[in-house]
Amino acid sequence: MHATRADSLIRSMPIGAEVLPSEGVSFRVWAPKRRSVEVVLGPDFERNRFPLHAEGDGYFSGIVEQAEAGTLYRFALDGEKKTYPDPASRFQPEGPHGPSAVASSDFKWTDQDWRGCQLKGQVIYEMHVGTFTPEGTWNAAAEKLPQLADTGVTLIEMMPVADFPGRFGWGYDGVGLFAPTHLYGSPDDLRRFIDEAHRHGMGVILDVVYNHLGPDGCYLREFSESFFTDRYDNEWGEAINFDGPDAAPVREFFISNAAYWIREFHFDGLRLDATQQMFDQSPRHVLADINEAVRNAGARRSTILIAENEPQHTIMVRPLQQGGYGLDALWNDDFHHSATVALTGKREAYYTDYLGNPQEFVSAAKWGFLYQGQRYKWQKKRRGTPGLDLEPARFVTFLENHDQVANSEAGRRLHQLTSPGRYRAFTCLMLLAPGTPMLFQGQEFMSSAPFLYFADQKPELAAAIRKGRTEFLSQFPSIAAVQEHLKDPTMVSTFEMCKLNWSERERNVEALALHRDLLRLRREDRVFRKQERVEGAVLGPDAFLLRYFGTDGDDRLLLMNYGRHLHLDPAPEPLLVAPDGMQWHLLWSSEDPKYGGSGTAPLETDENWDIPGETAVVLASGPAD
Repeated sequence: MHATRADSLIRSMPIGAEVLPSEGVSFRVWAPKRRSVEVVLGPDFERNRFPLHAEGDGYFSGIVEQAEAGTLYRFALDGEKKTYPDPASRFQPEGPHGPSAVASSDFKWTDQDWRGCQLKGQVIYEMHVGTFTPEGTWNAAAEKLPQLADTGVTLIEMMPVADFPGRFGWGYDGVGLFAPTHLYGSPDDLRRFIDEAHRHGMGVILDVVYNHLGPDGCYLREFSESFFTDRYDNEWGEAINFDGPDAAPVREFFISNAAYWIREFHFDGLRLDATQQMFDQSPRHVLADINEAVRNAGARRSTILIAENEPQHTIMVRPLQQGGYGLDALWNDDFHHSATVALTGKREAYYTDYLGNPQEFVSAAKWGFLYQGQRYKWQKKRRGTPGLDLEPARFVTFLENHDQVANSEAGRRLHQLTSPGRYRAFTCLMLLAPGTPMLFQGQEFMSSAPFLYFADQKPELAAAIRKGRTEFLSQFPSIAAVQEHLKDPTMVSTFEMCKLNWSERERNVEALALHRDLLRLRREDRVFRKQERVEGAVLGPDAFLLRYFGTDGDDRLLLMNYGRHLHLDPAPEPLLVAPDGMQWHLLWSSEDPKYGGSGTAPLETDENWDIPGETAVVLASGPAD
């Protein structure tokens, strides 16, 4: 039996299996190291072999009329008995080692009026589907969407879902880049989640990993050695070949993947993991091509692209016309590191280069990155590139994310490592600063669930994972001292203990009210929602102010004191003065009793300014009494 020749014009993607409108399935795969490729249909996988036609450039393609949506299949290479899953499989119902399944894309969407997302005004919520609910499925997560919308979340950032081996994991060791993991449900379950999020007014972006592939279940080498290169040192394995021999089909593979999530699943954009490990010396960087592909796939829907870039290269968000990559925003680790030092008092490992002093928070609010080219002692080199001209919204600010919670002792949340007053104050700063704020799942109700590193791998890899995790955490002397108490990342119990307990949302009403009210203020207040650059001043050892300028004297003043009570007398700081003919009125305080505080006395008195300790206060200008 032979597959009939495929017409590339009827395909939406250059690779993979696609159900045809009439009858049969079109298959196409890049396998330049092979002389022949056959599609082998299940469930037998011994008979039912359909040779694909060699196109002459390493691609093999053909139409198999006997296949349909749901058909299991594998590829046989060079007539060998052993068979392999499709590198561009749309679904792996038994995991990355099992057969591929032909997946249809005829889901009945109801988001026809959804216009996508633009960066400004977003409140991001990072979610790990496997621990977000006890069930760990997209369907269960969808049931919680009304609660997220009620809190004020506008954009969900879903941790990677590309298929990976084992029963649980973070998703950063994915190997089936086109296949949503079977652990969380079917591809249509994922579509249903996104459709439901859009119905509640929330966008969804996907965290994707284009800097390496996982060590188990990756069969790309069976099709071509050119997917990888040894010309670059990669922290997590072999680097992807974006610029070497035969790089064009490799680039096409990853660029198509980026567009695929937008077009077929209606994701509203991507978060690109560790972009500093995406090595490319081509005249046009692959990230610029990914940017273009995502925008085109979104069509009339606006899309958002966010980069994680540890060295803080602002070229990521420079326009294409200026030689940049055209992305929208960058994660701002500097804000997190400085806040962690201020909240916990610890300065070890990568926190060494931060003081947690007021000037750092004034500078972060005004300029985003704190390191834009200065010497960085921890890395013994300069860090960052200039970004003083970038809009504040381009910097994603956070107190927690999956990495940073997991990098604390026992995976504890930040509110468990500091005082309640300080944590409320820094929550105010993060949510009202002009950057783009991001919450980590459960943060809005101060979840007690830890978030640890977990990965279910085969025994020979599990030992390496345990060793590697212990070595990584040893950079923190405080954690190294208690290594015998570290949780085994390969144990199912470690994974289970990270699941959110949603009854805490009903019990921790003060924490939830804090986040809900601050996000309402950010969303509805005409000054805060502009996300324009602020001015600031240091007032004391642990105190500072941020001045938000409105129109016609409609200003806001955020006073932050995360230390002891401060009596500011004298007060030679002009940013403290209300606009002409007006005075300051209390708009919001972190010490409001409904958040667990003890109340707020007047700040400006006949004795000058009294700024309470471990408090954030927001003042609004208004008519004088």
